[in-house]
Amino acid sequence: MMEKKYYTYILLTENDTLYCGYTDDVEKRFQAHLEGKGAKYTRANKPIKIVYQKEFASKSEAMKEEARIKKLTHKEKFKLFNC
Repeated sequence: MMEKKYYTYILLTENDTLYCGYTDDVEKRFQAHLEGKGAKYTRANKPIKIVYQKEFASKSEAMKEEARIKKLTHKEKFKLFNC
């Protein structure tokens, strides 16, 4: 059986803000955000595209990375995916 993978991801929204989260299926989660079922934030700030995703072997690693990213400044977050 394949081991489940987890991802930390960042979405760019219509008004140039960023949303960070974690999931086990980035595409499926992005679709949920687009349909208004993802998070309260993305219902108010419509996501345009996935700009960053990083794979982890465990849920806790992905959650730790999400927490780390959320502490970064807007500029530092943009650096993550503009390298």
